[in-house]
Amino acid sequence: MAEIKMPLEPFRIKVVEPIRPVTRREREALLKQAGYNVFSIPADKVYIDLLTDSGTTAMSDDQWAGLMTGDESYAGARNYFHLEKSVQSIFGFTHVIPTHQGRAAERVLFGSVLKKGDIVPNNIHFDTTRANVEFLGARAENLVLPEAYDPVSDRPFKGDMDPDKLKKCVESKGAKRIPLVLMTVTNNSGGGQPVSLRNIKEVSGVCAHYGIPLFFDACRYAENAYFIKKREKGHDKKTVLEIAQEMFSYADGATMSGKKDALVNIGGFVTLDDDGLAEKIKNLLIISEGFPTYGGLAGRDLEAMARGLNEALDETYLEHRTAQVAYLGGLLDQAGVPVFKPFGGHAIYILADRFLPHIPRGKYPGWALTVSLYREYGIRAVEIGGVMFGSKAGQGNKEIYPELEMVRLAIPRRVYTASHLQYVAEAIIELHKNRDKVRGLRIVRESPFLRHFTARLEEV
Repeated sequence: MAEIKMPLEPFRIKVVEPIRPVTRREREALLKQAGYNVFSIPADKVYIDLLTDSGTTAMSDDQWAGLMTGDESYAGARNYFHLEKSVQSIFGFTHVIPTHQGRAAERVLFGSVLKKGDIVPNNIHFDTTRANVEFLGARAENLVLPEAYDPVSDRPFKGDMDPDKLKKCVESKGAKRIPLVLMTVTNNSGGGQPVSLRNIKEVSGVCAHYGIPLFFDACRYAENAYFIKKREKGHDKKTVLEIAQEMFSYADGATMSGKKDALVNIGGFVTLDDDGLAEKIKNLLIISEGFPTYGGLAGRDLEAMARGLNEALDETYLEHRTAQVAYLGGLLDQAGVPVFKPFGGHAIYILADRFLPHIPRGKYPGWALTVSLYREYGIRAVEIGGVMFGSKAGQGNKEIYPELEMVRLAIPRRVYTASHLQYVAEAIIELHKNRDKVRGLRIVRESPFLRHFTARLEEV
């Protein structure tokens, strides 16, 4: 087998945060207290935390320096104009409306355009996106290409939307029922897979033909642009910035969680050209988030985001970022652990139903794997499967499961070293050898929306 190259960190470490292992006995007790939901485990009781890459970034010295220049004026703080300049230079849209995070950006956008009975097509909606759509009585439609659900296909852009499905959706439902089309880059719920520039152009053309605005969920825009540079023919000589600018030139706007590719711990925004829609969004923002030049953020947070958006385009950083993911994925793949391929930009996805074939979908193998990872090794990961995306419908309120049952190992940006990832790989490989001991679970309490955050379960 080919040797897996260890990624070399393109930074030096200035500040460290201690992490301490917790005994297995204590982890077992914590799991029971938490209702076997790792979201309810205190962070200081986690050894390696791969729950999410959202808001878990280690900021740079330049970003920390920017915090000291925070202008905390209520309206028109100078840091807002720094953010506006950064967003306009990359995204190219006129209006920049800050929010405290990505789901707030989704809420004020959808709250301004959606009504009951509307439809929002996407490649694959992520959990909070779907929840914000459905909370308003609209329907979230996933129109990704069929290859997205084949975890061993080597298609380089498995995040692509199916243009034919989009056309059929518009023609069967009517363009008036579709206020916007959304495209998630990279496609988080489908294995962190990128979307090609060719597909973006094609989807943009379909939207333009029917007069429907195209928006991006752009939280990992830099990683997506980097994959276009590396995987899509004819773009290798372009800079990542040039590719990002071209991506957004085919859209009408974007929502952004700055907690990903803006390299900050809090923040987000909506950006668009439509003056009328921007006014509606700002009016809704004022009610719940804050004045349109701060959107629920301190001036120092606006500054950190303004700087982080540009740092995320650095190709040395992106090379290391994607190499870390590939390194962990390669270690697992070589050891026979079933993983989603090709590897994406921010996470490795374990195929939980193949990892634990003795646990049926109704006993939530992905959730069972997250419980065992924490119990045995102190590693926290997140299920992307039946608990997160399952739904009850039809006769007898039967549960419908998503196409993929996965566990995501999301790697925080600039936080863990190669030795941390090697520990994670060794732990998962050992657990895979002893997988027959892992037990399924059943849900004993759940909420109507985003149940995975607060559900309580028990082992069976």
